[in-house]
Amino acid sequence: MHVVIAMNSDLQRLQPYPFEKIAILKKQVQPNPELTPLSLSIGEPKHPTPAIILDALRSNIAQIAVYPGTKGIIELREAIASWLMSRFNLSHVDPDSQVLPVTGTREALFAITQCLIDRKPGAKVLMPNPFYQIYEGAAFLAGATPIYLPCTQDNGFIPDLDAIDEQTWQDCQLFFMCTPGNPTGALTPASEIKKLIQLAEKYDFIIVSDECYSEIYLDEANPPTGLLEVTATLGNTDYKRCVVMHSLSKRSNAPGLRSGFVAGDAEILKAFLLFRTYHGCAMAPHAQSTSVVAWQDETHVIENRRLYREKFAAVMQILSPVMDIPEPQASFYLWPKTSIDDVTFTREIFKQQHLNVVPGSYLSREVDGINPGANRIRLALVAEPQQCIEAAHRIKHFLETL
Repeated sequence: MHVVIAMNSDLQRLQPYPFEKIAILKKQVQPNPELTPLSLSIGEPKHPTPAIILDALRSNIAQIAVYPGTKGIIELREAIASWLMSRFNLSHVDPDSQVLPVTGTREALFAITQCLIDRKPGAKVLMPNPFYQIYEGAAFLAGATPIYLPCTQDNGFIPDLDAIDEQTWQDCQLFFMCTPGNPTGALTPASEIKKLIQLAEKYDFIIVSDECYSEIYLDEANPPTGLLEVTATLGNTDYKRCVVMHSLSKRSNAPGLRSGFVAGDAEILKAFLLFRTYHGCAMAPHAQSTSVVAWQDETHVIENRRLYREKFAAVMQILSPVMDIPEPQASFYLWPKTSIDDVTFTREIFKQQHLNVVPGSYLSREVDGINPGANRIRLALVAEPQQCIEAAHRIKHFLETL
């Protein structure tokens, strides 16, 4: 007898992850066997993890014998609060009530959505389009409807807040901001962040700002603006309705450490701590102690930016003459236009040049007949410089043969 197992019906709303779709796409072709495989697809940092972090991890590995506390050790919360105040010109961040360590921003983005959404008809979560797919999945599984805000070259690749109608704002419970943007690398200016904060006050919704790329930027003298920084300038020093997320994955080339944090509104973090106590995602003790060392050191972060700048300059010099590429501002992505359909481009360059890229339409959703990622690809400049340069030459050669 066939037994039907009851499951969360919202699971059926989830779409395949971009890399699942790419794997299916690649099954249709055989790559050029004369070329070694190269990848500019997955945004996984390949720079060496700094010795200062590895040494700290080895020194603290015995802590694996200890259960972690969900709230995290005070030394870590103090290190994070100090970093936030220094980096974003904040006068005060309370490490006891306004900081919470998390096991990477991916987990936290998903979990905080489940915590914050009030499951009622019409609940909406607004997000940029294209976007990090966790935003969408988190909204679905919280029982909310994602609203995709097109980010195109015409609007500087950031959502046009003035184009959102009154009813949508009234139904909005959560607004995901991503600055620097994934995949566009665009920075949300302080003026737009200020406007968004005022809208949150008017319509009573929460802003979650995904800032995990904030420490990779091209102009050393002008670091990206953050949500808490703008909030404080408006006199909202309690950061009401505002939460930011940061990570050591990109900043410190430590994606496997699974270390990040959530900071901002103490009332929100109190609820999130309660949720996480049941959720069971406390950061491992040795990872917490290692993270203290990472957040207290900027030397390795400055060197990390220097390496990315060199790669951006070298790759842009090769590709700018043959592709329309928006001038990068931050993150480690390029978001160029393609002269042919982006899915076809991805398949054919894999076949001819043994190179992996991500089609932009896989990172976006079609709204009103328009997919803002169509005819673009995402290039992640995470590999060693010579591999990125070789990949750029392969793209140029591929374009010249079209």
